[in-house]
Amino acid sequence: MKLSKKGEYALRSLINLGIAAEVGRKLVQVSELAENEQLPVKFLEQILQLLKEAGFVESHRGKFGGYRLAKPGKDITIGAVVRLIDGPLAPIGCVSQTAYEKCSCPDETHCGLRMLMLDVRNAIAGILDRYTLADVVDVTLRKMRRNNVPLPFSPAAGSVAPVPRLPARAARQTARQSAGRGRRPRLSEVEGVVHQLLGDYSI
Repeated sequence: MKLSKKGEYALRSLINLGIAAEVGRKLVQVSELAENEQLPVKFLEQILQLLKEAGFVESHRGKFGGYRLAKPGKDITIGAVVRLIDGPLAPIGCVSQTAYEKCSCPDETHCGLRMLMLDVRNAIAGILDRYTLADVVDVTLRKMRRNNVPLPFSPAAGSVAPVPRLPARAARQTARQSAGRGRRPRLSEVEGVVHQLLGDYSI
């Protein structure tokens, strides 16, 4: 399974809407979501429309309108969002639980590749269906607070203007510079959501 750009943008937007809800923002405009993550506005509008039709977000029109989560983050699994945008989680159709397709193998029952890909599908689904948007938002906020990063969408004291958002453009520039020097930004195992929630684990 490879997450498409559409799936990535959908999840990033939902995480941001979850953060906004946690810091007390009732609505977030598309332009703010796009600016915060350096995403194309028109493409993001199409994605938000899909999320709205599926009941994950709701919108309000008008000058002070915008988007918010349509239900609590604890009721939105990451797997449900990925399936909505990108389809089945299975790497091959013959192991899919939601969109089975017969493959060209003459003996599916004894196909070693199918058995291996079933394990891959189960591992992916096991994580994406276990963890909710609320879990990811919680881990994200904890890490931001620990690193003293300004929380996006937080209302400034006595005003509706948001605190400066994450410096996404600056972060990307730093990553490009590191890559240019032959260093790739890598995550260690302990930086994953599962490790943050469960500590040491094995799949």
